[in-house]
Amino acid sequence: MTEPTLFPESGFLRLRIHVAYDGTNFSGWSTQPERRTVQEELENALAKLARIPVETVVAGRTDAGVHALGQVVHVDIPEFESGPYQKKLNWNYDDLPYRLNRILDEDVRVLSVEIAPKGFHARFSALRRHYEYKIIDGNRTVLPLRRYDVAPWYRPLSLELLQEASSLLLGEHDFAAFCKFRPGGTTIRTLEQFSWIRNDEGTLVATIVADAFCYSMVRNLVGSVVCVADGRFPSGWVQELLANKVRVSDSLVFPARGLTFMSVEYPPDDELLSRIETTLQRRGEAYAAREDEG
Repeated sequence: MTEPTLFPESGFLRLRIHVAYDGTNFSGWSTQPERRTVQEELENALAKLARIPVETVVAGRTDAGVHALGQVVHVDIPEFESGPYQKKLNWNYDDLPYRLNRILDEDVRVLSVEIAPKGFHARFSALRRHYEYKIIDGNRTVLPLRRYDVAPWYRPLSLELLQEASSLLLGEHDFAAFCKFRPGGTTIRTLEQFSWIRNDEGTLVATIVADAFCYSMVRNLVGSVVCVADGRFPSGWVQELLANKVRVSDSLVFPARGLTFMSVEYPPDDELLSRIETTLQRRGEAYAAREDEG
């Protein structure tokens, strides 16, 4: 397990950046060879202003096609120009969103930039992440402009059964059945909220909150509770999936387009370092437990 860089190197400043993006035409957040990703686009824009290559750290590494309204990123940038004179760079943080957005395509927007407090780490300082998933059920027509951020479903869904099945998954569990395996990763998470409403337009909207999410977890969770809400399985079926820890079929994974990363919560500034320590300790314990099982 790689230790995070808790502080920027000497001569660098750490920035906290809030970003929104339409994930439709991206292969997810993380940089990948010969694919368009949000990370690469943002880092290229930052590098043009910093005049050196930069590396970002993100709160939630979204999958291909997933959107974000409140993504949080940190990046370390130089305080001084390179060269013999070491002239201090004049970073105007209020002006940076405008400058970055002039470089970026319109499906990525920088909302704000600020100096990060001491010990801030976009990923490991986070307390919890908030996602939203939207479904138009009953084979109803999806309006053209809505096709980017809702998932259609051909059967009518029971809101009561969605709520019932979702509530059975709350708490700290090994969510291996709902995650795509990544070597060295842990699938133990604490699901704090998984609730549904039907809004005024008749769209089903899920709020999903957890300390962290593993790869494809939200879309697997949604697909599984939909199997209950459309009458295929009883509510207890999702508990059986959870207990068995056997990966559910890819056919149950709901489309990325219905999923949006809404926000991320952090503790007060004076608790950022302790939060990192807690996060890393729990990760280490989870890794150790997985090795014992293996």
